[in-house]
Amino acid sequence: MDALLPILYLRGLSTGDFQEALSALLGQDAPNLSPSVIARLTGEWQGEYERWQTRDLSARRYVYVWADGVYLQARMQDQAECILVLIGATPEGRKELIGFQAGVRESAQSWRELLVEIKRRGLSIAPHIAVGDGALGFWKALDELFPGTHHQRCWLHKTANVLNKVPKSVQPGMKGALREIYLAPTRAQAEVALDLFEDAYGARYPKAVECLRKDQRALLAFFDWPAEHWIHLRTTNPIESVFATVRHRTVRTKGALSPTTARLMVFKLIMAAAKTWRRLMGENQLPKVIAGVRFQDGSEVIPLPTNSAA
Repeated sequence: MDALLPILYLRGLSTGDFQEALSALLGQDAPNLSPSVIARLTGEWQGEYERWQTRDLSARRYVYVWADGVYLQARMQDQAECILVLIGATPEGRKELIGFQAGVRESAQSWRELLVEIKRRGLSIAPHIAVGDGALGFWKALDELFPGTHHQRCWLHKTANVLNKVPKSVQPGMKGALREIYLAPTRAQAEVALDLFEDAYGARYPKAVECLRKDQRALLAFFDWPAEHWIHLRTTNPIESVFATVRHRTVRTKGALSPTTARLMVFKLIMAAAKTWRRLMGENQLPKVIAGVRFQDGSEVIPLPTNSAA
C-alpha cells in the first residue's frame, strides 16, 4: 500500500477515484479510501517527509556514497525538476537514503545546498569514496564539503556518453570493448584494454576516445578498494535501479500536481523500494576500509615486516 497509493496519485487518479481503483484491485477487502482519508494520509506522509528531512545524522556514518541527479516529469507541471539523490552504505553494509532534494538543475550550488544540509545535521565523517556521473556540479561541491572523499565515475553513465559519440552500427562492438576495460581483473590489464580501445577507435572516433580518457583516473579508482565491492562501486546502480522503477510508474498526465506533492509521492516510492535494497557483498571488508587498510587490485596490501639492523 505504501507504494500503490503514490503510484495511483502519480498516474493521474483524482482522490475521488481511489476507492473504485482499489476495489477493482483488492475486491471487497479494499480499505476505505475516500477523499477525506486520502487527504489525511497525504498529511501524514508530509509529516513523515519533514521529520526525515530534519533527522539527526550525528550518529550516522557512510563508507561509500552514490550520487545522481534524476529528472522526472511525473505530473510535475510543465518542466521536469532535477531531484538530487544521495544514497550511502553503512559500516554494516546496508544502503540508506541520505539526501533527497529537488533542484533547478544539477549545479554545484544545488549539490552544495544538499551537502551543507546533511553536514549541518551532524554528518561529520567524510565518506571514503563517492560514485557519480560526470556532472561537475556534484564533484565541485563534494571537494568543498568533504575534501578527503575519493572520486569514482559511473561506468553506466560513461558508457552511454561514449556510445553517443559514434554511429549505432559501431556501438555493439564498442560496448564490448568498454566492458573489457571495467571488467579487467587488475588495473594494469584495464589500462592495456584501454590502450587497445584507443588503437581500435581513436582514428575514426577521436571524440569517443577523448571522452573516455579524460576521466581515466576516476573511472579506474575502484581498483583501490576491495574486489567484493567493485560491482557496487563501478556504477550508480543503487540510484538508477530505484528510479527506473519510479520512471516506469510515473507518466505525464492532465492535471499536474504541485511540485511539493509530486516530490512527496516520489519520496514515498523511494522509501518503499528501500525496504528491499540488498546489502553490500563482502561486508566483512568494510571495517578494513574504515581502518584505512590499503587495497591494490582489490586485494589487501599486507605490509612487510621491517628487519632491524643487528
